[in-house]
Parts: sequence; structure tokens; C-alpha cells
Amino acid sequence: MRGLREPAVLDTLVSVRRTAMDLLARREHGRVELTRKLRQRGAELELIETALDRLAEEGLLSEARYLESFISYRARSGYGPLRIREDLSQRGLARADIERALSQCGFDWRAQLHEVWQRKFGQMPADARQRAQQGRYLTYRGYSMEMVSRLLSGRGLDD
Repeated sequence: MRGLREPAVLDTLVSVRRTAMDLLARREHGRVELTRKLRQRGAELELIETALDRLAEEGLLSEARYLESFISYRARSGYGPLRIREDLSQRGLARADIERALSQCGFDWRAQLHEVWQRKFGQMPADARQRAQQGRYLTYRGYSMEMVSRLLSGRGLDD
């Protein structure tokens, strides 16, 4: 049973690499996130760096794949580019890499905004209070004030 097993001791390059590969097998990870998880499991930083360098050389650890996977997952979950950008920054990824990945993702943020709004609210706000409520929700989700204002004013997103 998982809860009764002693945690593996990460005191060799092989054990650090194996644990890193186990984590990568579950989902893509960024280097900073993987380093943090391995440190929490007791691995020494020098062993982590060596193992992650080798995994990157072998193509098993890829920041680009992690960015693509994270953006795709969060966008499909209804989050906008501003929120995704902030989440990735907090995970220690380089701003330039984040911007490049967001610009290359090919996601239609306007259509996504409309879909999120439709699913949550479905009708235009009847008064200023409802408009503010909808606006707060959509900006919290990571859509720009400009996009939200265009949507809620009824002007449409393509005008």
C-alpha cells in the first residue's frame, strides 16, 4: 500500500533520475518545479542539476513542451492569457519563453472568453451591479479589461 511504504532515499544520481522520470511520466514539468519536488524529497541540488541536465539532453525534460501543455490545459479550463502568464511566472519560467509560447499557442482567446461567459452567465447584465460582477469574474479568469468591456457592452469581440 502506498501510504505504508518508506519513501525512497534520493542520495544517488540513479535514484534522483528515476524519481524525476516517474514525475515526468505522470505529466510534463518545468525544470524549476521538478527541482522543487526533488528537493522536497531530500535530493541534493548537485545531483538534481546533473540528472535534469541529462534528462534535458535526452529530450525527456522540455520547458517548451511543459509550456505548451500547461497553456493548453489552462486555456481548455477557461483561463485567459493574463492569468496563464501570471501562473507560469510564479512557477519560475522565463518571461520571454512564456510570451513566445502564448503567441505560438494558436488559441482563440476571444472565442474562449465568449464561451466562458456564455457558460457562466448566458445573458447580458441587466444593470451596473451585474455588469461589475461579470466583469470581475472574467478578469479574474485572466481576460483583459478591454476584451471583457467589449463583450459586456454588446459590441462584440470582432469590432
